[in-house]
Amino acid sequence: MSDHELRKAAHDLDVTVWVGKGGIDPVVDEASDQLKERDLIKVKFLRAARAGTSVEALTEELAERTNATVIETRGNTGVLHR
Repeated sequence: MSDHELRKAAHDLDVTVWVGKGGIDPVVDEASDQLKERDLIKVKFLRAARAGTSVEALTEELAERTNATVIETRGNTGVLHR
C-alpha cells in the first residue's frame, strides 16, 4: 500500500491507544500487540503526555519502540503502520 492509501485508510480508524501523563512507556506493549493484529493503529496524545514535546516527536519515538512506521500526525493524533 502506498502512503497515500495508508493515510486514506487511517482516516476512518478509531483511536485505539491513548497516551496520557505516564507518557509512552505504559503503552509500548499495547501498541505493539495491536500492530501485530492490524496494519494500522491510531494513537491519541492527551495534553498531559505532551509536556513540552511535539506530537510528531512522540509519534516517532513510539514508532521506533514498536518497530513501526509513522504514516501521519494530525493534531494530537498519530498513525502507525507495521
